[in-house]
Amino acid sequence: MDPKSKTVLITGCAGFIGAKITELLLKQSINVIGIDNINNFYSPILKEWRLKRLKKFVNFKFYKLDIVNLNDLREVFQQNKFSALMNLAARAGVRASVDNPWVYVDTNITGTLNLLELSKDFGIKKFVLASTSSIYGANETPFSENDKTDKQLSPYAATKKSAEALAYTYHYLYGIDITILRYFTVYGPAGRPDMMPFKFIHHIAEGIPIPVYGDGNQERDFTYIDDIARGSILSLKPLGYEVINLGSDRPIKVNYVIQLMEQYLGKKAIIDYQPIHSADVPVTWANISKAREILSWNSNISIEDGILNTVNWYLENRDWLKDIKF
Repeated sequence: MDPKSKTVLITGCAGFIGAKITELLLKQSINVIGIDNINNFYSPILKEWRLKRLKKFVNFKFYKLDIVNLNDLREVFQQNKFSALMNLAARAGVRASVDNPWVYVDTNITGTLNLLELSKDFGIKKFVLASTSSIYGANETPFSENDKTDKQLSPYAATKKSAEALAYTYHYLYGIDITILRYFTVYGPAGRPDMMPFKFIHHIAEGIPIPVYGDGNQERDFTYIDDIARGSILSLKPLGYEVINLGSDRPIKVNYVIQLMEQYLGKKAIIDYQPIHSADVPVTWANISKAREILSWNSNISIEDGILNTVNWYLENRDWLKDIKF
């Protein structure tokens, strides 16, 4: 991207993935307009920490608002000119969506619709939508973009599938260049405290039992945050309409990740085994041949290095992380 001519609007800029993408773009001297409502789905302390780091860049402009509010969004579009939009704002979490599906519909469907409609009205040429491996449900692995995806196992996955459908409709009707990225179990420093890597590191370090659903032999395609951010930025180039998996192409057992955490922390985990949740699947595994071909992208950070980086970040920031609710 040419720094002199590019400005990118990023929603969810204080979120885990959105903040890292924003940071990398800012370091490339790309202007970024960030939007986030700093909600309390998980502790706002962490979001404010990420946002404070972004505000140090002179090429960053921030709006605190909710993408569900169409009028507030319209003002941002009226006040700024940008060439691309990356929608990272979403309600995430498979299990939480089962308990409160309505807020997922608001943000993931209505919010996405608002952004697509304004992109159409204001002539935005490029739209990147963050989606999820949960779209695939209980399909056979490895998951491929050409797989049939009509059996979602949670309201979260169903709302992201709905957002994908809306995105294609706006590409078809209005010619917006749209790339949909299906992320696979993103982890790393400053991650979401409701997700396994961050939560387990905290619990092991502080001597708190960790909840393991099932026997721990379920596998996840853990993908390091820097790899995800790099692939997301590569998707800003003109592609027409594409759906692309971003994953490590290496499913890892949860038990192995726990062993790594124990090794790096020098402490044994206290494991609280619980029944498998009905919305969980035994394995996630990304076929990333399309990402390799179209984006010249591959996942570079191993699970061993990624967990080590995450543990070190936690230990370096342990004093203020004690105030985070897990």
